[in-house]
Amino acid sequence: MGTCFSSSTKSTAEIAPFDIAVKPPPLAASSAAAQTRVSSQQIPTATPATASSAVTVKLHGPPNSLVTSYLRLALLHKRVSLRFVPSEDQKPTIQIGSETVSGSLEVLLRHIEDKFPEPRLMICKFNLEGFDESTPLIVRTIWLQHKSMTWHIARMLRWSDDLAARGGRRAVDPSVGTPKMEIRKFAKSYTQLQELMVEHAQMEERILFPVLESVDRGMCKSANEEHGREMPMMNGIKEVIKSIGVLDAGICSEALSLLASRFKTLQMMCKSHFEEEEKDLLPMVEAAEMGKEKQKKLMNQSLEVMRGSHSHLFDFLLEGLTPQDAMQYIDLLMKFGDPELISSFLSQGIVD
Repeated sequence: MGTCFSSSTKSTAEIAPFDIAVKPPPLAASSAAAQTRVSSQQIPTATPATASSAVTVKLHGPPNSLVTSYLRLALLHKRVSLRFVPSEDQKPTIQIGSETVSGSLEVLLRHIEDKFPEPRLMICKFNLEGFDESTPLIVRTIWLQHKSMTWHIARMLRWSDDLAARGGRRAVDPSVGTPKMEIRKFAKSYTQLQELMVEHAQMEERILFPVLESVDRGMCKSANEEHGREMPMMNGIKEVIKSIGVLDAGICSEALSLLASRFKTLQMMCKSHFEEEEKDLLPMVEAAEMGKEKQKKLMNQSLEVMRGSHSHLFDFLLEGLTPQDAMQYIDLLMKFGDPELISSFLSQGIVD
């Protein structure tokens, strides 16, 4: 799982300290000069390329666009070397070597699939295990959010383990700066994760649970009483991070070990919580037998509750997904989301 933004400009310590410090991510994203376009009617017969090709793919398009983001994730899914070039032109363009193609999303996705046959995009298939196109929209949305949060928790656990192993004495990556600078970056990343998780929990309580109550009031009541049990642990982690921030490097080993231990506990709690919801609660949504319009309304209501995190943490959410899962998340928004609501999620753009 994760990450759809393996070309991120975050320091290695902010992603996965030990693993990526040893083996850096293969993809790189940067700006480049705009290239000449050809119309979709002039698309030549695609010559299949391979992910190991030395050719760098350039994607031109408006940064605050779901279509541009969708295409970027499709190319990252193909594991190609990618450069994103911000452009005001509303029609994205893909350049592979001397060949430049523009057109509709469908035309460009077909071109990507022809040029890079493997791995297949499977863009029309919702491929979470045990689910398909008949799965209620809000269930698909929640499952993908769970996957993202699970990846981010695991990432923070790896980072905290690495911090504890180093005892606050040095940074694993020179670009992260001093140990105190690294702790500030760690605190910022954790704040983002906590905000996403809090809004996700609020969304379930306000939107999902009323639906479940109409199906099984007793089970819903029990789930509601146990919901949010991770919050005291998350608040405790925040306090530990604050205490580490005021300690001198080299004397915070005990606090760093405590931090890593609490992240292990948080990971176990969240794993159990998500599994319970996915096994016992989410299947009950199907029993409510909602029509497509009701499903769309519920999905948009859930996104409205999470407007805060999505408006400035949209990339953070997508970062915790594989490119294909991130494409599916955006696909849900493009097909069923309220356009004005969704546009508010793109204020930060997708530029690295």
